[in-house]
Amino acid sequence: MTAPMPADVRVPLVPLEGVDDVGLVREPLSRGTLVRVNEGAVAALDDIPASHKVAVRAVAKGAAVRKYGEIIGIALQDIPPGAHVHTHNLGVGPQSLGHGTATATPSPWSPPAAPTREHFLGYRRPDGRAATRNYLAVLPTVNCSSTVARMVAQAANAQVRAPGLDGVIALTHELGCGMAEGTTGDDILRRTLRGYAGHANIAGVVMVSLGCEINQPENIFGGSLAVETLSIQDLGGTAATVNAALEALTAMASQLAGLRREPIPVAELVLGLQCGGSDAYSGLTANPTLGVTADLLVAAGGRVILGETPEIYGAEHMLRRRAAAPVIARRIDELIAWWQEYTAGNNAELDNNPSKGNRDGGITTIWEKSLGAVLKGGTSPLNDVVAYAEPVTTAGLTFMDTPGYDPVSATGMVAGGANLLAFTTGRGSVFGSRPTPCLKISTTTRLYEHMRADMDFDAGPAMSREEQIRHGILLFEALVDLASGAPSKSEALGFGAEEIVPWRMGAVV
Repeated sequence: MTAPMPADVRVPLVPLEGVDDVGLVREPLSRGTLVRVNEGAVAALDDIPASHKVAVRAVAKGAAVRKYGEIIGIALQDIPPGAHVHTHNLGVGPQSLGHGTATATPSPWSPPAAPTREHFLGYRRPDGRAATRNYLAVLPTVNCSSTVARMVAQAANAQVRAPGLDGVIALTHELGCGMAEGTTGDDILRRTLRGYAGHANIAGVVMVSLGCEINQPENIFGGSLAVETLSIQDLGGTAATVNAALEALTAMASQLAGLRREPIPVAELVLGLQCGGSDAYSGLTANPTLGVTADLLVAAGGRVILGETPEIYGAEHMLRRRAAAPVIARRIDELIAWWQEYTAGNNAELDNNPSKGNRDGGITTIWEKSLGAVLKGGTSPLNDVVAYAEPVTTAGLTFMDTPGYDPVSATGMVAGGANLLAFTTGRGSVFGSRPTPCLKISTTTRLYEHMRADMDFDAGPAMSREEQIRHGILLFEALVDLASGAPSKSEALGFGAEEIVPWRMGAVV
């Protein structure tokens, strides 16, 4: 039971929904501190860290606990008002939330604001694709040729020059052999490498093969090789391969001499949405702010990719009811069912997803994390669902089936055509993903100031819907600037040169 509001209560909670059972504390609480809530005040029964949850009303063991007006978990024991609510008394079971599988036809949609920019300055490829960066790439078919690919890129960056060339990157990975042909894992790898080889931000590719691996170049491209391919074994070893690759890259660079940035409609941007190192503020500031930005790009005719399937578990109903067609809603349900079976088959469960850092930052369950994560996708209709690393071709919002692990998820989005990435973080993720520039967004001003050399945008002040819209417009403009060549913090630090991480699936034989 809450007490009437005393005059000296100084500790407010983040504003609550009327049905919420918990609130988020903005500063550390000592036991006995009075906390302001909607109906009055409640005394903290425990020492509660900042950004963690306090119960604002009693919840019986086995009952649902609500935050954001949605269920974030089940009480593992009786929870009295004022108690710290976290992993010791809140959890989820293997069951679904029981939201059902029905979907409603989305009502007419309008964005929260009008797009403020119509064009970005990008590169127009001869086949018409729009690029935000201009790289040459060395792509190994297999881990066994990855070191040689790195050596080529290192030498090329010292020798190969062209106006507007952002550099030569080695897209190294750990796969390509020890896997059975024709399996799901093999298909995913080849689809991923095709996506990178054909990415708009890559002006030319040299593929380096060892020669004897399972993942042969002709298998990747279906017998029609679209890139220059070199075999270490055929050429006679490392040195000969490096020299041959340098010759090929020099010739490619010479063809870029006349390439310049030009105005291109923002409708040709493809934005991948990521969140990593999340905290309790992710769903309160940065993710809804990014959701506004996503809506603005959709309104401008662009494409937006939401992924990380384990991080929509518990919030899948919010996407399902935005599905543009019943088949799209059913696909969301099928993905959740597959992931439950996949994790169970590996002696895990989807609630294993929140990391130690997530939980230290106030996130308790995967349901709670998902309810914040899904907000990155804004409010527009869900127009398509695609498999990992499949090309994203539909205008508007697309969901891509990816793991929650950021490097793997981002790799799938880049392979699918993302020419921009936006990455929200509450704990402080450091990440880049060449050839696609990545803009990092802090959930709090404290994090932005603490990691200023890594954070590009401060969403900390965006606690209200009005501020989320205002900051979402500013973030939209920052992403258009990024697409036009403004360097992100991760690019300035050199991140992303070797961070392609295809989804590893299946037996290693």
